[in-house]
Amino acid sequence: MKRILLTTALVAAVAAPALPAAACDITVGVVMELTGPAGAYGQAGAKSVEMAFRDINEAGGAAGCRLVTDTRDSQSQGTVAVDQATQLVNIKKVPVVIGGIISSVTIPILTSVTAPAGVVQVSPAASSPTLTALGKQGKTNGVFFRTITSDALQGSAAAKYALDQGLKKIAIIHVNNDFGVNIVREFSAAYTKLGGTITSTTPYNEQQSSYSAEASAAMAGEPEALYLVSTPVDGATIARAWISGGGPQKFLLNDGMNSGDFIEAVGAQYLNDAYGTSSGTTRTASTDYFTGAYEAFSGGIKPDAPAADRAYDAGAIVALAIAKAGKPDAAAIKAAIPQVVAEGGTPIHAGRDEFAKALQLIKDGKPIKYEGVIGPVSFDPYGDITGPFRLWRIQDGKVTTIGEMSAAEVDKIKAELAK
Repeated sequence: MKRILLTTALVAAVAAPALPAAACDITVGVVMELTGPAGAYGQAGAKSVEMAFRDINEAGGAAGCRLVTDTRDSQSQGTVAVDQATQLVNIKKVPVVIGGIISSVTIPILTSVTAPAGVVQVSPAASSPTLTALGKQGKTNGVFFRTITSDALQGSAAAKYALDQGLKKIAIIHVNNDFGVNIVREFSAAYTKLGGTITSTTPYNEQQSSYSAEASAAMAGEPEALYLVSTPVDGATIARAWISGGGPQKFLLNDGMNSGDFIEAVGAQYLNDAYGTSSGTTRTASTDYFTGAYEAFSGGIKPDAPAADRAYDAGAIVALAIAKAGKPDAAAIKAAIPQVVAEGGTPIHAGRDEFAKALQLIKDGKPIKYEGVIGPVSFDPYGDITGPFRLWRIQDGKVTTIGEMSAAEVDKIKAELAK
């Protein structure tokens, strides 16, 4: 994957610009994990936001202005992310921050910067249930939205999927942060209640040169498979240590591990019994548009890269909300975000022509409903969405979708577990 420059990205139109040269600019802050363990996610996500803004700019811009991004690298670290977000909010006075990608970056931005300042924050991929809890506790000021389902749902989906694939006795190695702890808690409760056995649970700290000790500890109890909750770089190191130590070559993987970099680093021949779950999509015209156009725009990043699809939707929703608000005002944009995806509006899909239609409808005072790359979405009072889960496996070095679990099916599992 090519790295993107860590500078302000003025999103230029490929075709003749729809706006006059004197048009104003509205800057949106983007804080993404461009380097570090989650670097592959952030690079894909940042390019997706740029693409969404390119499309809206070619359609005529938002609130009469071009949208531009000021993109900052969190380095996959919460402290760095807070620094960068603080500069964007306090110095650049951005009304919106898109990011982070991972929960351990997204949460400190929210609690330390955007919520106190009343600045809108939209995360494409932070899935921790803690974000929902913060909303319920009144600690987000209603400024937070995300275009991914919560791990409270993914953990249950992964448990059912693992057992359906015959993985009945499993060890767990997970990243020791908010994301890893929460998804493992949800998975473990569902997996054991559904009849599975967890032989060991081993947390790890990020960016170690070796994970041999963690892999050895996880092999206690003779597990049949490993549930690896990680990111591609650390995950590959852990998987290699597991395999070289004699661990069974059967894996359950979290959403961000459907990565070509991970497969290449581990070796495709070792991953033919690797299964995983991801926040899924309901195919729309937006899906087809994005799939066909993203790789060329991004310089070679595949459209199925983790976070790519839902980051485009995050950018599109922000862009349409700014247009709806009519000004770069955080409070107005916060109010507009639910409105541009609300039931009853004219369906709008991704791309310049569709965005041009949306802008005209907004100008005419008519409602719109953006139906995204991941499908139609709507936000609950805490900024959460619901949706299906994609069930996938790795075979011959490729990630293949083999099924889907609907939101209703996951809700049913959780209801049964609560009895």
